[in-house]
Amino acid sequence: MIAKDFGQLLNERGAHMTAKNLVIVESPAKAKTIEKYLGRNYKVVASLGHIRDLPKSQMGIDFDNNYAPKYISIRGKGDVIKDLKKAANKAEHIYLAADPDREGEAIAWHVSHILNLDPKDKNRVVFNEITKDTVKNAFKSPRSIDMNLVDAQQARRILDRIVGYSISPLLWSKVKKGLSAGRVQSVALKLIIDRENEIRNFKPEEYWSLDAEFKKGKSAKFAASFYGLNGKKTPLPNNDKVQDVLRGIDKKKPFAITNVVKKERKRFPAPPFTTSSMQQEANRKLGFPTRKTMMLAQQLYEGINLGGKQGTVGLITYMRTDSTRVSSVAKTETSKFIHEKYGEPYAAVKIRQGKMQEGAQDAHEAIRPSSTYRTPESLSKILDKDQMKLYRLIWSRFVASEMTPSVVNTVQVTLQQNEATFRANGSQTKFAGFTKLYVSSRDEAAKDNLLPDLKVGDEAMLVKTDPAQHFTQPPARYSEANLVKALEENGVGRPSTYAPTIATIEKRYYVKMTAKRFEPTELGEIVNNLIVEFFPDIVDIKFTATVESELDSIETGKTHWVKVIDDFYQPFKREVATAEKGIEKIQIKDEPAGFNCDVCGAPMVIKLGRYGKFYACSRFPNCRNTKAITKEIGVICPKCGKGQVVERKSKRNRTFYGCSRYPDCDFVSWDKPVGRNCPKCGHFLVEKRSRGKVQVVCPNNDYKEETVKA
Repeated sequence: MIAKDFGQLLNERGAHMTAKNLVIVESPAKAKTIEKYLGRNYKVVASLGHIRDLPKSQMGIDFDNNYAPKYISIRGKGDVIKDLKKAANKAEHIYLAADPDREGEAIAWHVSHILNLDPKDKNRVVFNEITKDTVKNAFKSPRSIDMNLVDAQQARRILDRIVGYSISPLLWSKVKKGLSAGRVQSVALKLIIDRENEIRNFKPEEYWSLDAEFKKGKSAKFAASFYGLNGKKTPLPNNDKVQDVLRGIDKKKPFAITNVVKKERKRFPAPPFTTSSMQQEANRKLGFPTRKTMMLAQQLYEGINLGGKQGTVGLITYMRTDSTRVSSVAKTETSKFIHEKYGEPYAAVKIRQGKMQEGAQDAHEAIRPSSTYRTPESLSKILDKDQMKLYRLIWSRFVASEMTPSVVNTVQVTLQQNEATFRANGSQTKFAGFTKLYVSSRDEAAKDNLLPDLKVGDEAMLVKTDPAQHFTQPPARYSEANLVKALEENGVGRPSTYAPTIATIEKRYYVKMTAKRFEPTELGEIVNNLIVEFFPDIVDIKFTATVESELDSIETGKTHWVKVIDDFYQPFKREVATAEKGIEKIQIKDEPAGFNCDVCGAPMVIKLGRYGKFYACSRFPNCRNTKAITKEIGVICPKCGKGQVVERKSKRNRTFYGCSRYPDCDFVSWDKPVGRNCPKCGHFLVEKRSRGKVQVVCPNNDYKEETVKA
């Protein structure tokens, strides 16, 4: 009996040593998390993203054979492919568990091709969150690869390749090397330049406001603003009109309270995040660039080691989604949490379904925590600073979306004397509701503005008036959040493409960030003008949005991908032929720098390079002396005490501060030094800028000075 049990134990151990099931995902972090859930009968390995793609050295599309793509193994992936084949030969079952979207489906399809698997086999496993129960349940019902999803991804890849590999060489030969054009990036660039042209062409118009202070008897003073004449709204275009109004007011006579309107107003919480709304809110509230937000979200989704029995757990659901839908299980858990944490009055009674964006695929749930009970506070010692900021944002937004609306009592009082009508608006929060936890960056928390008890027939005396001149302002340049919103609203691209799109136009120096807003460069305007003239469809928002809709129709099986490509390519190739003949060589002239080369004595010039403008010797290539363009800020270097602190630009065009004596002194700071030291520790102080405000802080401790307007 003992021998039999020992033999059985050996057999079981042997089975575990060679896993029967091979699971292939994209990333090592995801592989590590999933393997812990599945147990020793499963070996989970990573393909490290795509393993096949179109070749970099050529178009890679057979135009004479229904646009068939010519896929090759990606350079540098040879060892990965070799290891995948080796592991596959030892496994009885192979599962493809790449991400649950078009890109993930395409990766699974490419892997199945490399391993000679039948795409019709039921070996595709998908899950929206990486938690133990969800992953295990997903493996109970694998499906075959969805070729509609694969075809949609292929069509996007081929379209982007046709555009990029057709227009980019033209830009190289006619403008300068290193440039590129793309189906989505060209629209993003045009939006930025169109906004810049609006700003340039804007003509400010004068207008005035007339605020006033009133008092009823011995009660507190309250503010009101001029509304109009004889109860009708009247604009104040200039000071003459303001003076006319003031002359009609008798300061010795009271104003009559002619109307008091009291209302109860409800504010409902925003729905949980989609990819786009998460990118926008993280940019507005946290100052995160889109690329950083997606990188952090990927980490939270793939899994964080919580230690102890919990091990590695995916903290949020899949972060590429355009849906606000939430599972009933998550709703139930969250309702229970809200009851326990905040009480019954804060838990929403009716189940709310978020309004879907037009054209949304609704393939996945909204972005939410995998467990509401995994609060930010419980993870404070586990997540790093930036992970915590994003997780707290996602967690708070989701929990708030399941809470009751806030209730605000509002009152509007109308004051009348002769022809002049003023209005005072008051508000008081009756019930905080969801605002107890979260308020979006677009909606400020309701601030109480209490008015004295005023009734129709009461009188109030005018204490003082405060007329002010204003001018209409041009539209603001796009921030990352606003650009993402504009792309999404116009149906251009998909939220998952926005981060690489924005990174590309910055990398090509088509735009630069000025005060956290996109400003087009001279190079960006040259490229945009050429594309607008010779490839109008590429930058036409409606045309690009139509292409996105057609890609969606491929995904649902309504349209064949070859037809979508052909409908696009036939007119496009004629535009390319016209452009090859019509675009003339553009010479970007060097600007005189105003000083001579310290190597050979020849005049220095300002050149436009890959990462922006720089100083170079006019005798190039005979003299290769170059210098970065810097600007002194009037502060002595806090490290060496000899050089000046200068403003520099990184390769991503981000402003930073360094010592003018570099490389002899390697001082560097992302924040602007102010030339003073911290009274607590002696570390140099820096400026932190946020939403038009500046605060001097110590990067070494919690010392902060009063915030002022920038």
